[in-house]
Amino acid sequence: MDHDRKRRLRRHLLEVRRALPPDVVAVTGEALARRTLELDELAAPVSPRPGDHRPGTPPVVAAYVSIGGEPSTRALLDRLRAAGVRVLLPVLLADNDLDWALYEGAERLVRAGRGLLEPDGPRLGPEAVTEADVVLLPGLAVDHGGLRLGRGGGSYDRVLARLERAGARASLVVLLYDAEVLAEVPAEAHDRHVHAAVTPSAVHRFTAPGARTEG
Repeated sequence: MDHDRKRRLRRHLLEVRRALPPDVVAVTGEALARRTLELDELAAPVSPRPGDHRPGTPPVVAAYVSIGGEPSTRALLDRLRAAGVRVLLPVLLADNDLDWALYEGAERLVRAGRGLLEPDGPRLGPEAVTEADVVLLPGLAVDHGGLRLGRGGGSYDRVLARLERAGARASLVVLLYDAEVLAEVPAEAHDRHVHAAVTPSAVHRFTAPGARTEG
């Protein structure tokens, strides 16, 4: 069953991450920040939405604070904020859904359950993510068709379903290590494809299932 294959693959990938020295995670995060900022979606102001008469503005990015052996997002968050990007970070709710709050600097992050760090500012509601132009997703792997393998908690499955229901046109980008771009990952009916994966050495674009370009 694909469910069992996913569980085994997750266990293997998590074991590899746990073995990474902290200095390797930090250095990888610097490279990942540079590569992510090369995304076309972050290079220019966003055109106003229909009915919005403001000039183009920096994009809204839904991101996350990395923990453990995840590719570090600390440098990326600060660089996005310094560039004037409005960065939204998740706040875990009791039912495993995600609320969102504005990132206002590392000093405004507080410890939460499950080892997470969350903003201490006002909560914006679970629907706030639908305003994002780019959604940066955690994950464990992606395949050559853009199918993302998450950790199995279901929080981001809800986010992706919410975006789909809202008709949002956000670019979905998963942040990974180089070795986590795989030929294939097991899939279930609820799994979603992403538009791109960023690793320290490349931006991988997925134009259709089974198709991949690198930049």
